[in-house]
Amino acid sequence: MQAKVIRDGIHWMGAVDWDRRWFDALVPTPQGTSYNAWLVEGTQKTVLLDTVDDSMAGDLMAQLADVPRIDYIVAHHAEQDHSGALPKVLERYPEAIVLCTAKAVGYLQDLLPLPADRLRAVADDETLDLGGRTLRFLHLPWVHWPETMATYLVEDRVLFSCDLFGAHLASAGMFAQREEILEPAKRYYAEIMMPFRAQVTKHIERLSALPIDLICPSHGPAHDDTLFIRTAWQQWAAGAPVGKVVIPYVSMHGSTRRMVDHLVGALSARGVPAEPLNLLVNDLGAVAMALVDPATVVFATPVVLNGLHPLVQSAAYVAGALKPKTRFAATLSSYSWGGKADDQVKALLGGLKAEFLPPVACKGAPKVADFAALDALADLIVSKHREAGL
Repeated sequence: MQAKVIRDGIHWMGAVDWDRRWFDALVPTPQGTSYNAWLVEGTQKTVLLDTVDDSMAGDLMAQLADVPRIDYIVAHHAEQDHSGALPKVLERYPEAIVLCTAKAVGYLQDLLPLPADRLRAVADDETLDLGGRTLRFLHLPWVHWPETMATYLVEDRVLFSCDLFGAHLASAGMFAQREEILEPAKRYYAEIMMPFRAQVTKHIERLSALPIDLICPSHGPAHDDTLFIRTAWQQWAAGAPVGKVVIPYVSMHGSTRRMVDHLVGALSARGVPAEPLNLLVNDLGAVAMALVDPATVVFATPVVLNGLHPLVQSAAYVAGALKPKTRFAATLSSYSWGGKADDQVKALLGGLKAEFLPPVACKGAPKVADFAALDALADLIVSKHREAGL
């Protein structure tokens, strides 16, 4: 793609990866992604903020063909989707110096063949005069690595936010549209940022003191509706959980599905919304996104070889690793000859600060007593939500 003018002297230079479906061989990216680099020109100095993944370095290098000089390259984050093309850019611009946090100096050298004399650490709140334009560097540790930072372009009121406020979304448009961006942004927050929501909240509060007219993240479109995206992220990270129930499940022969359907109906009859999430048709990114808000999560599984179904095991592991603000958790299971699904789910959710409610386990197909236990679980969830003020 060609470089795009954001404002006079500010250009998007990056690559749109329409076909990428996995990121870091870990998180699904069903809508592709982009690697955003930004060129800022002052009257005296020119700065490139970030590069792109090395797999698409050719796109960036073509866009830089008519840029005669780059004085500085800001490396907001050492991970290769931001820094992969950095060696090629440094080779083309031998005068350029890389600016990053002190921790990023070491990380960049661990990951890439970069000469130490071309890396310079900048302090938190340090400024750089480009001639008529001032960059202010803002350290944002743990969003989502310990060395991450953002850059604020003071006179233009533009925030180059690194991974904060980003989204894995391939788009030909330059600016985010509300109806297009909310779901991929929430998925991005859930997959990547949710374990660090305390730090994310702190950094968003710090940034709220700045007048920001435009947010330019490292992935996805830019935001000219900055209040909308900042409010959404603030709610996801710091807002109270919602009084709803999410039920990730797998059913092999219908028994677990019957338990899930009954619980959904029982909760609905009691005024509590419940969302069944079939893991055969929803990827782990959808699970992560569904875990952002609900007060209660119930894992439902058939017992397979004395253990959890592998897809439920993966979903529970993801929930334990992402540490959502879930208050209550429970397990439903159907078994034939053995298995302690509840104990295994609890072990996987070790990092989750949630109260575990009594499990419901049925032998074979659910019977009258099992449906009664599901009704009792629905009553208990309603009571817990009320006690929590949800």
